[in-house]
Amino acid sequence: MALRIEREAAAGVALVTLDRPAKLNAIDLETAGELAALWQELRYDESVRAAVLTGAGTRAFCTGIDRAVEVPQPPSPYALDDPLLRIGPKANDLWKPVIAAVEGMACGGAFYLLGEAEFVVASREATFFDPHTTYGMVPAYEAIAMAQRMPYGEVARMSLMGTAERVSAERAYAVGLVSEVTEPGGAVAAALRSAAVIAGHPTDAVQGTVRAVWCAKEAARTQAMAQAPALIALGNLPPDRQAELFGVRGASGEPRVR
Repeated sequence: MALRIEREAAAGVALVTLDRPAKLNAIDLETAGELAALWQELRYDESVRAAVLTGAGTRAFCTGIDRAVEVPQPPSPYALDDPLLRIGPKANDLWKPVIAAVEGMACGGAFYLLGEAEFVVASREATFFDPHTTYGMVPAYEAIAMAQRMPYGEVARMSLMGTAERVSAERAYAVGLVSEVTEPGGAVAAALRSAAVIAGHPTDAVQGTVRAVWCAKEAARTQAMAQAPALIALGNLPPDRQAELFGVRGASGEPRVR
């Protein structure tokens, strides 16, 4: 199992942990399937009224899709199979609140998860970045998800700068991506405290509020995501060229943190 789930029955809260620390909690096909199944399971679990999502260890919350994964693609340029599209709670029709707790790096495909969390709590040492453009890839879904949470210029800068720059927790807080910054190691505890408060409220009102807030951005998100497959198909370099660029990443030096 690539996921750990701990239920605190008295509080009505579940702690969901991406448990692949050796892979910086990158998501392979097994993990993607487990996430989708878990969110669907929680729809029926009345003992869980709120959830916290985090990553094992302190190096990374999640670094997106595992680069060792091979995802077969249909031959048509009009079709694109993306295994990360179903890993979030909203994609699985879960309207119980989910809070993300970030320690370390959150990058690339991690934004599929952060984009479907109600809010994000981050350690002071957390960093956010999107490496796609560095490797000749279009971060369409990631940028769309972050455009719902960050000002346009901040999303554009993060998406375009690739690995050259990382957004600090303090900067993420200033622009609205993060709602609370904790001391290192404190993100999960802070998120669990908030989740317990929310879980103590009448659940129908809570889920209705989650749905109402999501409705405020859902139409624009749906229209934008409909354009994503074509943008990716047109803009991505061939996989072998992406792998070549990935292999020489170290030559560009350390990223700037702001």
